[in-house]
Parts: sequence; C-alpha cells; structure tokens
Amino acid sequence: MKKTVYLDNNATTKIDEKVFEKMLPYLKENYANPSSMYDSAHVCANAIEEARKQVADFLGVENEKSVIFTSCGTESANTAIKGVVFQYGDKENKNHIITTQVEHPCVLSVYENLEKKGYKSTYVSVDENGEINIDNLLSKITPNTILLSVMHANNETGAVYPVYEIAKRAKEINKNIKVFVDGVQAAGKIPIELENSEIDFYSISGHKFHAPKGVGALYVKKGVLFEPFMLGGHQEYSLRAGTQNTPYIVGMGKAAQLAKESLEYELKEVKRLRDKLEKGILSQLRNAKLNSKSSNRVPNTTNIGFEYIEGELILLYLNDLGICASSGSACTSGSLDPSHVLRAQKVPFTSLHGAIRFSLSRFTTEEEIDYAIEKVPEVIKKLAKISPFQSELNALGL
Repeated sequence: MKKTVYLDNNATTKIDEKVFEKMLPYLKENYANPSSMYDSAHVCANAIEEARKQVADFLGVENEKSVIFTSCGTESANTAIKGVVFQYGDKENKNHIITTQVEHPCVLSVYENLEKKGYKSTYVSVDENGEINIDNLLSKITPNTILLSVMHANNETGAVYPVYEIAKRAKEINKNIKVFVDGVQAAGKIPIELENSEIDFYSISGHKFHAPKGVGALYVKKGVLFEPFMLGGHQEYSLRAGTQNTPYIVGMGKAAQLAKESLEYELKEVKRLRDKLEKGILSQLRNAKLNSKSSNRVPNTTNIGFEYIEGELILLYLNDLGICASSGSACTSGSLDPSHVLRAQKVPFTSLHGAIRFSLSRFTTEEEIDYAIEKVPEVIKKLAKISPFQSELNALGL
C-alpha cells in the first residue's frame, strides 16, 4: 500500500475522530428535523444551539445568536457581500466596493459579478512579500463606499492581514462602511477575537479545521442588517432558510471546540514542523525560492517556487511518492493559469509556474515531514534533468 503524506490541509482537512463520534448519533437515531415540534426534534434543535455556542466561543463572540450556519465558506462570503450590497447599495450613489487582489475566488468572482450589475470595484495590491499597505487601502475609501472585504489569512501563502486595524480605521473614515472578513484560512490556526472589533461579517468553513465538508458559518455583528441570500423558511433567525444540517453543524461545533483547545500546539509545534520542512527543502535546492515571505503567517503554510520546473509535473511526481500538495487554491486547480496571488505579489515568471503550497495540520507527524524533506528535492533534481531550461538550471548547480 502506497504511503500517504498529506500536506494539503489548506484545501481540506481530515475529520477528527472526536468530531465524527459526536456526529454519529445525529446521523442515526437523532435524525428528526430540528424545526419540528416533538421531543426528538428538540434534541436536534438543542444540539444545534450547543454547536452555535461552541462556534461563537471559537470566534471570540459573547452572543451566540451572531452566528449563522451555512453550507460552506463560499456561501458565507456570497451572503455577506451580496447581502450588504443589496441592503445598503444603489447603482447611482452608494455603489463602490473594495477588496484586495489576493482574495479567494469566492470573493473575487462575486465582485466581478457585481461589476456587471453596475457596481464599481477597487482591487488593492500587495507588495512583493504579499503584505498590504494599510494606508494605501484606506485611501481608496470614498463616501460612496459601502463594503470593504479583506481576508484574514491568505490560502496560498499563509500571509495574515491586520483585519482588526483595517476595520477600525475604515470606520473612522466612513462610519457607514461595512467590513467583511474571509476567515476561512485563519480559523483553527490563529486566535480570532471578534467581540470588540469593528468587523461586521466573518466567514469560516468547517472542513478547514477538521469538521466535515458541507458546513460553514457566518458571524454577523449585532445590529447589522443585510439582505438574506437564502429565502424560504424561518431557520437561522430567518436569515438563512433551509433545513438545518444537524449532524454537520454538531460536528462543526465540536471541531471548533477542539481547534480552540489546540491553538497553542498549532502556533508552536505545527509551526516548528512547517519551518523544518521549509528549511529542509530550501537548503538542498538552489532553484527553490520562498514565496511565503510575509512577516506574519499562519503557522501551517509555506509556498515554495521551484525555478524552471512546471508545478503540475512536480505534483504528479510527488503523488507517485504519496505526497499530497497543491499548486494553489483547490478551487482553481482545474485552471492552467498561474496563481493570481503570486502574480499580485510579482513572483518572477521563472518560479511562478513551479510554485507548490505545502500546508500542515495538527495531525502532521515528524516522520511525514522527514519523508517530504527527503523526497521533494529528489523529485526536483529528477525533473531538472528533463527541463527545457538546462542552461539556467546548470548555472544553479542542478
């Protein structure tokens, strides 16, 4: 049986066994619709409210009613962005929205769609380290700006953005602006404290921190109105219609509890293993360049560009050795276009197409990192021998 070393945890994570155990009763005997009136339905409804409290605590929020359950991070992002624009905007005056060039496709695609409907978008750049110039971002705010969207952590490079400061200063410029933060890649990796922040909306996705795929959540600041995205029944305080997915919500609640308890391990031990992997690869290959250069990163992520080698080919060879990694966002893996994040960061063409993201979790072991440190350089050296850029690679000693 082929050995598997899973280093693509920014794409998805394994379900924690404790999460699975917590979900099982709601997949078997406790299967009632939580909106019904009989006792078995109340069991499910109470379990959902327990999970809501767990997620609220995970997000640093006192009022659990600020948490709305959704199907995923993408739905949460669409709900927040469209909900704000359709609640507060109009195409004549209040029609300006701001985001960054390095957002996830679930944000950028919505902005592009809104542009077609007459709204005006501003996309703020990052520097070569993938960091945002806050003053430059804030200078884009006008009296007509209704929404500012900035991710908390980048899914490809791991860069962490100062979202609390950005939200606070944005409200000082335009008190009516709404701030949405895509927190999908921050959840479970760094502390989140939303209670006293100026952030209006914050999205997370369960499968990024060891809950199942198919469940997410959206934090909505108390008193902030938005037009609901899903219409129908009264579920989720009439803000997100549709029968609640009890077992998955319960699983997400348990995963949130476990993730908060594991934060210290994530910040220290997972970071140590990430740094070991990073240094182990970079020290053996002269054509390996670090793309994750932000001074503030989530502890599990590194992105390395291998000059003059094609990324898809690297992934195929690594797959043969049982190593799972990524060339960028899983949502764009079907595209041959180079990463929009790395292009915004002005990564040189020589390593742009050979960029590989490695992302760890609390289940990643020392043995797996040692295996990757041994095998990744072997693959790169093997591919260097068949690369059409022989003269350039020879100059680097490969």
